Amino acid sequence: MLLRLLLLLAPCGAGFATAVVSISLRGNWKIHNGNGSLQLPAAVPGCVHSALFNKRIIKDPYYRFNNLDYRWIALDNWTYIKKFKLHSDMSEWNKVNLVFEGIDTVAVVLLNSVPIGKTDNMFRRYSFDITHTVKAMNIIEVRFQSPVIYANQRSERHTAYWVPPNCPPPVQDGECHVNFIRKMQCSFGWDWGPSFPTQGIWKDVRIEAYNICHLNYFMFTPIYDNYMETWNLKIESSFDVVSSKLVSGEAIVAIPELNIQQRNNIELRHGERTVKLFVKIDKAVIVETWWPHGHGNQTGYNMTVTFELDGGLRFEKSAKVYFRTVELVEEPIQNSPGLSFYFKINGLPIFLKGSNWIPADSFQDRVTSDMLRLLLQSVVDANMNALRVWGGGIYEQDEFYELCDELGIMIWQDFMFACALYPTDQDFMDSVREEVTHQVRRLKSHPSIITWSGNNENEAALMMGWYDTKPGYLHTYIKDYVTLYVKNIRTLVLEGDQTRPFIVSSPTNGAKTTAEGWLSPNPYDLNYGDVHFYDYMSDCWDWRTFPKARFVSEYGYQSWPSFSTLEKVSSEEDWSYESSFALHRQHLINGNSEMLQQIELHFKLPNSADQLRRFKDTLYLTQVMQAQCVKTETEFYRRSRNEIVDGKGHTMGALYWQLNDIWQAPSWSSLEYGGKWKMLHYFARRFFAPLLPVGFEDKDVLFIYGVSDLPSDHQMMLTVRVHTWSSLELVCSELTNPFVMKAGESVVLYSKPVPELLKGCPGCTRQSCVVSFYLSTDGELLSPISYHFLSSLKNAKGLHKANITATISQQGNTFVFDLKTSAVAPFVWLDVGSIPGRFSDNGFLMTEKTRTVFFYPWKPTSESELEQSFHVTSLADTY
Repeated sequence: MLLRLLLLLAPCGAGFATAVVSISLRGNWKIHNGNGSLQLPAAVPGCVHSALFNKRIIKDPYYRFNNLDYRWIALDNWTYIKKFKLHSDMSEWNKVNLVFEGIDTVAVVLLNSVPIGKTDNMFRRYSFDITHTVKAMNIIEVRFQSPVIYANQRSERHTAYWVPPNCPPPVQDGECHVNFIRKMQCSFGWDWGPSFPTQGIWKDVRIEAYNICHLNYFMFTPIYDNYMETWNLKIESSFDVVSSKLVSGEAIVAIPELNIQQRNNIELRHGERTVKLFVKIDKAVIVETWWPHGHGNQTGYNMTVTFELDGGLRFEKSAKVYFRTVELVEEPIQNSPGLSFYFKINGLPIFLKGSNWIPADSFQDRVTSDMLRLLLQSVVDANMNALRVWGGGIYEQDEFYELCDELGIMIWQDFMFACALYPTDQDFMDSVREEVTHQVRRLKSHPSIITWSGNNENEAALMMGWYDTKPGYLHTYIKDYVTLYVKNIRTLVLEGDQTRPFIVSSPTNGAKTTAEGWLSPNPYDLNYGDVHFYDYMSDCWDWRTFPKARFVSEYGYQSWPSFSTLEKVSSEEDWSYESSFALHRQHLINGNSEMLQQIELHFKLPNSADQLRRFKDTLYLTQVMQAQCVKTETEFYRRSRNEIVDGKGHTMGALYWQLNDIWQAPSWSSLEYGGKWKMLHYFARRFFAPLLPVGFEDKDVLFIYGVSDLPSDHQMMLTVRVHTWSSLELVCSELTNPFVMKAGESVVLYSKPVPELLKGCPGCTRQSCVVSFYLSTDGELLSPISYHFLSSLKNAKGLHKANITATISQQGNTFVFDLKTSAVAPFVWLDVGSIPGRFSDNGFLMTEKTRTVFFYPWKPTSESELEQSFHVTSLADTY
């Protein structure tokens, strides 16, 4: 194959020999397995599994039990090969590098049969000097070792003491010793995902050739000077200078919208050199700041930095610059022991509303730009402003963070260590240091990232005795923990980025953990830091179940995806809740039965004689249960933001587990694999609304709180209505006097004993009626219509099967569903099967005869296609 030289940075008036060229090695490669019995083409970027699937050697890896049937792929050693011809004499170049932006994971790289380097870390860039190896005709080989075998070998060599855990629980069908390899930790299996330990060149690969110097890294950091009340910009550029002569020139920084055109003289000497530029922005120039979604605009400024050097050499970098400050506030709270734990953006306290992000696919080459935009747009469409990039996945691709910048999604960024102890031998630590340095350089210019976090749950795992380690080794494990996360990762982060906080673990007690030597005896102390909370057996409708913590960064309940999502990866024999497939797909011990137990607390279990009907009804009810559970829990956290009760409260973050799915299976997600909204995501759109009334009972008294994330005060009224299950006619209603809802506050708006409320509503009992409420001004709805059930719905009296019909029409790119119902219907679920898109609302309580809902398609569709696919379910349909 003939590869043309691409002039990345064109010389100005200089000869060709002074240019910098980049030669892409993306595209078509060949791969073979260890014994050569399988040889096939493969795309780069990509992985072995995708290559096998594209050549139809394997079927869809997600189909039925294929994660077990295809285990052999990860146990084999695969080699990637590419032959290429260069039309230029490479001896003309002083330096030639082979650069891998991402290689997964353990490999030896050869060029023209000469070993030029080794790799052992999926999360770092590798650059190999091939100046004296490259020729006109070349063959490159990347010889991978099975990640499963490598991890096992590394574990066996670590004989001094046990580094747990060995293997995931058997229910996960996973591989062992993932903590010994710097690879996506969940690729060896997790409680919501399959085990597919991939091999491949998963990011860009290229050859770079140059004579004078090359720009390796370019990064920038906006800094606010509190004393001078001005913005400054720190720009860092790392050059590899191969010229023996001094290289002089100019660095020109241009930000036209801020009236910036700054020139700096620079000199570069031989070796690795960093150029630091400092740009002061005139105080008279108005700089608009970047705000999280719902709190303001995401204003950015186009910046161009040009380096004009001796010999006409010219480098130009363009970027979007955003200005914002972030502060993690940990300070005493009146009437409460401990410390606060919340984030200020641009000086404003922000309640973080959102979820946790996991890898969008086991095979990263399948994660397209469209998929990322779809998933992240769904985040802001559900009124979220934050995501936690969880530490068992990957540092996401550049486009992910660019979209978060654009959409105003704050990112809590974990480093990729999760639910394990880790070795601290020299090779491992050297690799980790390279990983951390690279990722901080790559990501720190993004305003969306508001904090770094060292790991997921590893402080808790160690201090709470998750792995039954011997007490005599605790000191060793503590020493390793501090070495890895504090002395190395934290040190490197603070050296590379002084603009955002670093949290050692999640959950953690924050400043208290730091004071206690970086590990707390109880990392779940509600008076400090963040907590993770799961309880599947207690009644999730009882708000007393939940912790009144400072910040809740994980919590949730499982559900199954919709039938249309499961249908793609299953066969008819699988369509039963008791099938082998249903058991195989569930990776949480007792997960399926725990869902049924939680459902049974408040709903009737399906009992249809038709197996498929019963299965679909069960899937529906798991989503109803999940949505109602997470709603109750999230509303509890949101109303706790301003109050201290028995010394607890001041909750300033709710990030439920989890946003998205990695495959089609039961999980804690609100978005199914492919992006379809579960009922929980529609609920999230309501319970994360900027203005929300929250209802709950305490000692037979109904309380309704008003919660505001709005940036300013607003006058409004609260309407409380009572409906009977047996009729679409409103029984009674109350309207409060106008009041002012203050910005950023949670306050009691209404309280009344339930017997007194029902006494004023003829014929109403707890079992026969339901309460709804909303905030409005001058007849304009300001909040979602919320509701409060006065009894379990399995005890509801007068609830009839509703005949719900829809008339579908088209308005531009949107479809209008005009609904009519014959009866009050809880949890009305509109489904159009596999037609991609979302409704304006779904899973709602329908108390009026008609309602209009909009459908926003993600791909072109038609009225007739929607009519053929449309199905509606409400709770009584499952009886």
